[in-house]
Amino acid sequence: MMMWWMKKVVVLVIMMADVVASQSPQHSWQQDAGGGVGAVLEAVSQPTCSLILLTTSPSTIFKEESVVRGSPWGVGVFEVVVDGQDANETLVLLSHLLHQARQSQVRMGSRCVRVVVVSHDPVFLDTFAEWSLKGRLLVWATKLLVVTSLPLPQLHALLSSHWTFSMMNTILLNLDDTPPNLRYSVYTHLPYSPDGAQVLRVAVWTPRHGLRLLTALPLFPEKFSNFHGAEVNVTGKPWPPYWVEEQQEAADGSLVTIYTGCDYLSLETISHTLNFTINIIPTASWGEAVKKVEERVAFITAVFHVPLPERKKKHDFTRIYEYNQMSFTLAKPGLKPSLDSLFYPLTGEVWAWVLVVLLFMPAIYYMVSRGREKQCGRLRVAAEVLEVMGILVGQNLPQQLPPITSGRLLVVAWLVFALIIGTVYRGNLTAALTLPKYPPRPETVEQLVDTVHKVTMPPFGELWRQFFAGSDSEVYKKLARMMMIGPSTREGLQMAIEQNTANMAARRYLSNMIVEHFTEADGTTRLYLARETLFPGQSAWPIPHDAPYQSQLDRCLIAIIEAGLYEKWSDDTVSQTRRRSQRRQREYLAQQLQQGQQVVDETAESDKSIIALTVTHMQGPLVFILLGLFLAGVVFAVEVSMTYNK
Repeated sequence: MMMWWMKKVVVLVIMMADVVASQSPQHSWQQDAGGGVGAVLEAVSQPTCSLILLTTSPSTIFKEESVVRGSPWGVGVFEVVVDGQDANETLVLLSHLLHQARQSQVRMGSRCVRVVVVSHDPVFLDTFAEWSLKGRLLVWATKLLVVTSLPLPQLHALLSSHWTFSMMNTILLNLDDTPPNLRYSVYTHLPYSPDGAQVLRVAVWTPRHGLRLLTALPLFPEKFSNFHGAEVNVTGKPWPPYWVEEQQEAADGSLVTIYTGCDYLSLETISHTLNFTINIIPTASWGEAVKKVEERVAFITAVFHVPLPERKKKHDFTRIYEYNQMSFTLAKPGLKPSLDSLFYPLTGEVWAWVLVVLLFMPAIYYMVSRGREKQCGRLRVAAEVLEVMGILVGQNLPQQLPPITSGRLLVVAWLVFALIIGTVYRGNLTAALTLPKYPPRPETVEQLVDTVHKVTMPPFGELWRQFFAGSDSEVYKKLARMMMIGPSTREGLQMAIEQNTANMAARRYLSNMIVEHFTEADGTTRLYLARETLFPGQSAWPIPHDAPYQSQLDRCLIAIIEAGLYEKWSDDTVSQTRRRSQRRQREYLAQQLQQGQQVVDETAESDKSIIALTVTHMQGPLVFILLGLFLAGVVFAVEVSMTYNK
């Protein structure tokens, strides 16, 4: 059995070092600590665990049978010699060591990892804490055991001053007594407890009695299931309906900021569940808000962000909880003056058949009228044509019916045809004028890049521009070239109305902005949201790399989403925005009414659903009558001229 364990041991050495046991005092306490390390690893061992051992000198800890037995998937040993080396050189070596440890086969090939750091040098431990954070060696599932021999005050300072030791899943095995009263104590740092942040002694190990727990806590306690009312730094900026900030007057007359929105309400619910107080850090921009998270000054930026590749290089994200629909908005295309408004009621094919019938009808009517001429002695070709046209436009009826039956049947058929065509034309003409056909508007990304010349986004849109520019699609590359970064969303929407540009942002945010700032009291707006989504990206909250509290946040977010609370809060926020906008519009109209402004009367008329036709609607008939008057004038002048010449 022992042979099988030894086959799983992998030894990786960064620098040339003698692995034979030395007789130095440092080696002696490491050898004594082997039993304590083995006891701790056996207490937390799992069937798929591996061990990474980092040390500043040749170590014999991994030779302990209990250590190997507690690491069934292998042991990796990484050693760096710091004696007699420059500090900068030590940092380079340690950085390289941590990179090798993170990419090692032992770590990548196992489901759980235990890391043991053996050193009595506080400078090395400080450096390890800093570079293990930069090198992303640890996640919460990785259990870190630091083996050292430090005075108690120095040990407390070490555990409290570094994120790696205070926040991560870390315990410290410290030599308290030397032989013959050899004793190692196990310490951990609890950042949140009923008594505040504290260093707690949770266990003790002696060769005679083995490992003995001193508290009800496990060796590696959960640190973030309960924050015990502590303040948690959070960043966020107004981004309705996700994060809304409003200034309200308190009872003492001071202004108080009230926060709402579906993301803030989610954060508030999580704070109640995990028992912490939200402390919002003021920030000037989105870049600064996320920068605070990268620096671990803030725990969360509690407003949704799309996990773009460039962002993942700087920070992590919580579980995906929202599918952001990146969309665009443009101004609604208006009616353009058109001369063919008279032809809208009928299609081209119908007009063609009407013209054909109109050309044949006078000739047929003429043939019938010839029989009438023999009996009545009259034949006037022009009069027959005018009679046919008069029946068609509903302005005349035949003064005398043909004497033969076929002629009368022809007149009846023409009357029925004229009645149907005239009724249909007048009905459709009325509908076409009051409900005109608007020009087609862009609804897809292909139509967008072919229609507008510029797409605006706020400053954070630079990451989106780079993302689209790196796409394999020529359409998205063209979109990236059209993007203008800088204007705020409200400015971009105003530009869309005035300059025929487009503005791009999250669909819910755009909808909320249009409702709040670009909707009239009667509910109309000059902007519209495209039907197609530019990029259906997954969204989450930015958190620091390898944040140890991520699992707790994810658990709460899943419960909120599954309960349907997030969608409800989003709908409620938009509804409140709509009511607030309508109230503001009514107050504005009331103020205008007091000032006797005519705009109020016009708005009141719009409430009655009376649509006044403009020159845009009636341009066709107006041009037609003007053309008729011009032709009539020309013909009149010719007739007068011919009369005088006679």
